[in-house]
Parts: sequence; C-alpha cells; structure tokens
Amino acid sequence: MELVEIKQELDQMATRIQEFRGSLDLDTKRERIGELEVQMTEPDFWDNQDNAQKVINETNGLKAYVNTFDKLEEDLENLDVSYELVKEENDTELYQELEKDITTLRDAINDFELQMLLSEPYDANNAILELHPGAGGTESQDWASMLLRMYQRWAEQRGFTVETLDYLPGDEAGVKSVTLHIKGHNAYGYLKAEKGVHRLVRISPFDSSGRRHTSFASCDVLPEMSDDVDIEIKTEDINIDTYRASGAGGQHVNTTDSAVRITHLPTNTVVTCQSERSQIKNRETAMKMLKAKLYQYEIERQQQELADIRGEQKEIGWGSQIRSYVFHPYTMVKDHRTNEEVGNAQGVLDGELDPFIDAYLRSQID
Repeated sequence: MELVEIKQELDQMATRIQEFRGSLDLDTKRERIGELEVQMTEPDFWDNQDNAQKVINETNGLKAYVNTFDKLEEDLENLDVSYELVKEENDTELYQELEKDITTLRDAINDFELQMLLSEPYDANNAILELHPGAGGTESQDWASMLLRMYQRWAEQRGFTVETLDYLPGDEAGVKSVTLHIKGHNAYGYLKAEKGVHRLVRISPFDSSGRRHTSFASCDVLPEMSDDVDIEIKTEDINIDTYRASGAGGQHVNTTDSAVRITHLPTNTVVTCQSERSQIKNRETAMKMLKAKLYQYEIERQQQELADIRGEQKEIGWGSQIRSYVFHPYTMVKDHRTNEEVGNAQGVLDGELDPFIDAYLRSQID
C-alpha cells in the first residue's frame, strides 16, 4: 500500500467514526451509565437479585459500547501519528507495522458498525437456541450434533457462556433435540441470523456404500424474556409435567423427577428444562422459555396476517433452508438469503460464523 493510499484509508476511517459519533448520542449513554452506577451503590441494591443483575448487564453493555467507540477514536489518533512518523523516517519496519494496525482498526470499525445494527427491542438479550433434526434418523441427528458443536464454538470465541437447558440424545449418534441458553451482550441480536433450516451434503459415515446424503436440521432462536415483559400466561392454559432428567450421563442424569415440561394448551407450545437439579429452578427457566416462544408466536402471527393482506406466499417447512453446507463433491458453505459463500466449510463448523451473521444483519437495513 502506497503512502497516498494509506492517507486515503485513514481519511475514510475518520469519516466513518465521525458518522458513528453523529448517530450514537454518547452523552445520553454516559448519563445513563452514571444513573445506573448510582443505583449499584444503594444499600438495598442486592435485595432484588434479578433486578440487580439487569442493572449490571445494562451498565456493562453501555460501558462496552462507549469504551469501544472511545478506543476507535484513540486508535485512529495513534495511526495518524504513526503515519506522520513513517512519512518523515521512511522506515520499513514502521511502515509494515502501520499497515498491520490499519487492518486491525478497519476490522474493529466494521465490527462496531455491526453492533450498531443491533437496535431491535431484544437484540441485547441473551438467546435461547433450539436444534431439531429433520427426517432421516441417525443422519440428521448427527448433523444436529455438528450444528450444536458449531454454535458452542462460536459462542466461546465471542466470550459468551453456554448452558444446556435440555438435551435428548439420538438413538445411535447425535441428538434428537437440544436447547441452549447462550448468555452475552447482543447474543440474540447476532444469533437471530441463524434461525431457519440448515442443509448438509456429504458422504455419509453411516453408509457402508459411501453414498452422498443430504440432511436437514432446524435452528430456532428466541430472546430470553425478563420477568417484567407483559405476556399473560393463564394457569388454566398450561399443563406442567415433571420427569427424570436424561442425557449422556454425569450431571445430566438425576435420580429425582426434577426435569420440567410445560405445555401451553391454546397454542400447543411445549418447552422443557432439565439443566438444574432443582425442580423449582427448572420450572422458572421453562416459564421464561415459554414467554419467549409465545412472544415469537405473536410476532409470527402478526407477520402472517400482513402477508395474507398483501397476498404473499411464504414457504414453510424443510424446503426453506437458509444455508447449505456442502462437503461433496466440493466444499463450500452458502447462505441462500445473502449469497454469502465461504470455501472453508470445516472452519465454519468450527465456529467461524461471523461472515454469515454480518452479511445477514447488513442485508436487513437495505
């Protein structure tokens, strides 16, 4: 990169950062941080633990946002200084370091811009992610377990924590269903890009003839709903069952009927939780999951009504895959909504999902 090109790049990044500042309302965010920090010093702050955690999460989210922006401005100033030094000294080592730092800042700006897109009401919330294999027995159940590992890896790389709320192992391999609780700022905002049917094409390890198989698994993503969200659930509308937790062994298997299944009768919505040894805690978590599902149910019902008015035809079912993961006769992962493609299919399964999430979120503002 020539010095003229470096100067142009720095000017472009400065313009983008200024545009961020114009739309962020940083003073309001800093004022809100101050208000929350005052609440955290009050003597009775921890009397309501749920509310205390909400305050802490909001504070951390706002601080991360403001601090990240401040660091972008600071890094740009440092690069401007480095640029002037390179111009004067004509030092090869300084020049290479400057190019490297420019790439790092460019990536940081792109990532911050992506965070700014997460402005929907529940984008900042934790996420509840469910995986269900399609028809095909062991093949699709194994595919669901591959997706499970992919999302666990992605969450770990993001610094999120992952808790398994419900796990039903496959008959021979894989999983019949699994529910994850993924905790982290903007977890739902990112993972909502993953909702839909995922298709795998590969030479099956379960086929002695070595034939190519196509498998499907669905991914459903919901925001974790707080207790103050106004979603009415009548006692007479739900049926609560308890049963003994199952799983792959160890802590997943209890000796008491601590697992909880709640059925919402009007919508036939079912949620299960077996992550805790306490039936009470599992019931509380299951109710939060039910709230999230009923919220999503209402959103989809409204969208369907609008589609009916407009005369839109929406495909429902396993044919509406959002992404294909192909391992034979070539390797490629393609998102059918954005046409984003990645040749390193194994890397994607190792958790490198950001290119697809980025492309999807940016497509939503067009």
